[in-house]
Amino acid sequence: METMLTKAPRLLTEERRREIAGILELQGRITVDEVRRRFGISAVTARGDLDALSVNGLLIRAHGGGIRPLDASPDYPLKARESIRPEEKARIAKAAVELIRPGQTVILCSGSTSLELANQIRRSTLDNLVVITHALNVATRLAESPNLSLLMIGGILRQVSNAFVGPQAEHMMASMHADHLFLSTVGLDAEIGPTTIDILEAQLNSKMVNAARQVTVIADSSKFGQRTLAVSARLEQIHRVITDINAPFHVVERLREYGIEVVMV
Repeated sequence: METMLTKAPRLLTEERRREIAGILELQGRITVDEVRRRFGISAVTARGDLDALSVNGLLIRAHGGGIRPLDASPDYPLKARESIRPEEKARIAKAAVELIRPGQTVILCSGSTSLELANQIRRSTLDNLVVITHALNVATRLAESPNLSLLMIGGILRQVSNAFVGPQAEHMMASMHADHLFLSTVGLDAEIGPTTIDILEAQLNSKMVNAARQVTVIADSSKFGQRTLAVSARLEQIHRVITDINAPFHVVERLREYGIEVVMV
């Protein structure tokens, strides 16, 4: 009798999670509040269900809910990607801003982690910064910051990443110099380096790498071990990587063998 009583809640939990996975498959995303209301459970239980589905690879956790893995692909609109792993990105950005000194010139590329770094710069007390970016959302976030000068790289707007690319952007970038480049990435492979899915963005990133004295890759652990279309920088051009504590150990160790500092936060 005791055995039957202990198994019943577990079966109910598994059935509920299967139903949640089915809803996710149909509509692409689901919120904690939707799970709570649909199944009559607490918010804590709903979050536990989403966390369990995330561990099994059926869902990618986002702020307030989750996204189907297919819909969280690198070319998914930037606004949706901003809600994925927000706590990790915040920690990475806080560590990155500590590297910047007053009076320096900083390049911020496109990406949701770069946007979080822009938030940290905006809140900081750093004075006389020059920030160079090709990302429209980063520029908008920093446009009213009184402690910095903002230089916007122009070109062809790639709407998915909300960033300007192309020959005009590359030409502008080729004439500039900076103390830091903070490079977001779609994938980070221990053999070929950081990669992105757009060739034009990769070409512009390469110009940014050449312009900077220090190159820091800012990437959460989900990017590790991923390879996409185009390489943004060679491993020997990278000085450090800032990531979260869930980064796979074997990739971290391989990067360190190349002489790259890996900071895990």
